Amino acid sequence: MSLTLGTGPLARPSQGRLNADLWSVAPAHALFLHPLQERIRGEVGGQTVVDTTDAQLLHETGLMPRWYLPLADVTPSILRPSLARTTCPFKGEASYWHLELDGHRLEDAAWSYPDPLPGCPPLAGLVSFYLEHLDAWYVEDEKLLGHPRDPFHRVDARRSSRHVVVRVGGVVIAETRSPIAVFETGLPVRYYVPEADVRREVFEPSETVTVCPYKGVANYEHVAVAGQRYDDVAWCYREPLLEALPAAGHRSFDGEGVDVAAST
Repeated sequence: MSLTLGTGPLARPSQGRLNADLWSVAPAHALFLHPLQERIRGEVGGQTVVDTTDAQLLHETGLMPRWYLPLADVTPSILRPSLARTTCPFKGEASYWHLELDGHRLEDAAWSYPDPLPGCPPLAGLVSFYLEHLDAWYVEDEKLLGHPRDPFHRVDARRSSRHVVVRVGGVVIAETRSPIAVFETGLPVRYYVPEADVRREVFEPSETVTVCPYKGVANYEHVAVAGQRYDDVAWCYREPLLEALPAAGHRSFDGEGVDVAAST
């Protein structure tokens, strides 16, 4: 799902081929740091505490990419040294910071590597935050949804004429010749079925909601057929982000008891 996670090329994927034996020279644990061009801001209590156009994104084997931001672009005096320390065998010793603002303290809200290990990307002078410790993050003027986006992750929503049949518990609940096929890095293709091509009477509301930084907020539904309920096997992006916009209002399906068959 990124350079260093899932099926990414630096995650030792089981599929795909290179014209060289990268793994004979690449470390088992990869670190890749690169600059971002977006302006990134973080807020606490409506006040901006970090504002930068010089953010870096760190990719690390088995982990989601993380922002590392210049300490110089954090509001002066709000970060207070913490006694907490952790050691990473690949990056070195991490020093932690409390965030203090208007008499309130967020314990160990951020960390930095003042003296990274040899071979580690240049992390000195940068700080990374636990994103959830701040009230809001903005990329340019758009509020961050979920975790930071990976620029090597892609979502393509394509209109299709494939014949898609969805069965839950062996019962056909949707059939269409006009699905939206969503191709997403590291994930199997998902087919989204128009509202007109589903059996509306089998759906029951669910309170489950998930957030995807690339597609938006998904609302889930249960499906009840043949006297059995299958929980959270259908979902819909009512107001998807731009990449998934063609799938707006369509349903996709997955989970126990679900079979989605697509043919030409």
